[in-house]
Amino acid sequence: MERRKKTYVEDVDRGIYDIKNVFTYDYKADKGLNAEIVEAISKEKNEPQWMTDFRLKSLEIYNSMPMPAWGPDLSDLNMDEIITYIRPNTDMKHSWDDVPEEIKMTFELLGIPQAEREALAGVGAQYDSEVVYHNIRRELVDQGVIYMDMETALVEYEDVVRKYFMTLVPPSAHKFAALHGAVWSGGSFVYVPEGVNVDIPLQSYFRLNAPGAGQFEHTLIIVEKGSRLHFIEGCSAPKYKVNNLHAGCVELFVKENATLRYSTIENWSKNMYNLNTKRALVDKNGTIEWVSGSFGSKVSMLYPMSILRGEGARSEFTGITFASKGQHLDTGTKVVHLAPHTSSTVNSRSISKDGGYAFYRGQLHIAPNAYGCKASVSCESLMLDNESKSDTLPIIEINNDDVDIGHEAKIGRISDEAIFYLMSRGISEEEAKAMIVRGFVEPVTKELPLEYAVELNNLINIELEGTIG
Repeated sequence: MERRKKTYVEDVDRGIYDIKNVFTYDYKADKGLNAEIVEAISKEKNEPQWMTDFRLKSLEIYNSMPMPAWGPDLSDLNMDEIITYIRPNTDMKHSWDDVPEEIKMTFELLGIPQAEREALAGVGAQYDSEVVYHNIRRELVDQGVIYMDMETALVEYEDVVRKYFMTLVPPSAHKFAALHGAVWSGGSFVYVPEGVNVDIPLQSYFRLNAPGAGQFEHTLIIVEKGSRLHFIEGCSAPKYKVNNLHAGCVELFVKENATLRYSTIENWSKNMYNLNTKRALVDKNGTIEWVSGSFGSKVSMLYPMSILRGEGARSEFTGITFASKGQHLDTGTKVVHLAPHTSSTVNSRSISKDGGYAFYRGQLHIAPNAYGCKASVSCESLMLDNESKSDTLPIIEINNDDVDIGHEAKIGRISDEAIFYLMSRGISEEEAKAMIVRGFVEPVTKELPLEYAVELNNLINIELEGTIG
């Protein structure tokens, strides 16, 4: 009889995602967080004075704000032990052949730039605190599309960056937004002119290689009137015995009649605190589509937010969260209806196993003048054993009575009847359970490009290996 593998957090084989490079760097900030470190980061980047001042003001806000009094336990996260800025020993390249071999090999194994060659219009690759590779197809440049790293944008499009930077997610939003404002580095800047349809996705990939480090990339996307864009973000990090921190920020501006799809597969290691902030501001008849897959990480607090400012604006959120042993993943979404005839849908799925804790936290807010709104919220949780835990906390705030609101929440376990049916067709118990899980997440996978749907299914297989049956 074949011996069934039993997998634990300590020994789970994440394959290519756990590959570690030798920790080398060109510049590394001291551990901890103070004004001297913040000023040193800004100086290393040769930033304008207003950005240095912005960073220092953000630090003041950070020091004045308490840690969140709700959600997962963050007491083990010690900023005195986190390195906030690490510059790799290479500058940014526009040819893949010029990227240092060790770094290139890591991204090659993760599917970059194969994905670029096959299906993408532009790619950015960040390693630790800086972007090491960036490229965009010529035909998009000819249409006026701008896609570059944030540092370059700060130089070449300073006025635009200054107009939008951390206006949607101000440092005062919460303690980790303030932290981001103080030490941000790397990320992507995208500008799509009016009436331009970017029919092939753009992608940024963020790899955190250094132990005990933080990654604080900033993504700023502006999609002008009548334009379309699909932007894909991938993240991963190898596992270490020390805490790592991810506190990025995503600001999305969707103008009148524009459409933006923002897809993310987050595959952090299980020593990671993932405290990311994402918000979209949507104008008249604009659409924001969120597709989110959350894996790995010791702790996650992630709630993409849509602010429907213009009449007829629309938001769609589709997300999957998978929590296993030692993980507390607190995820969800927030939708704010500020204008009449706006609409939103939320479809959230979570899976927990081996004592993992998946918590859905959502908020739907309907403003007094947002009459004629339609909103639907569905959150489903699947627990694979008796040790795991799952909760849902959907909050619905309605301030007028001319609305159409629907809400559904389900928490359950794998059906014995379904398992029996599949086994009666010659399928093993373990594979039957895996098939049911893959079917459960199908609403998310079908929204992803093929290569990312394959990656998501691979991540699920890694999480499931030897733990069911």
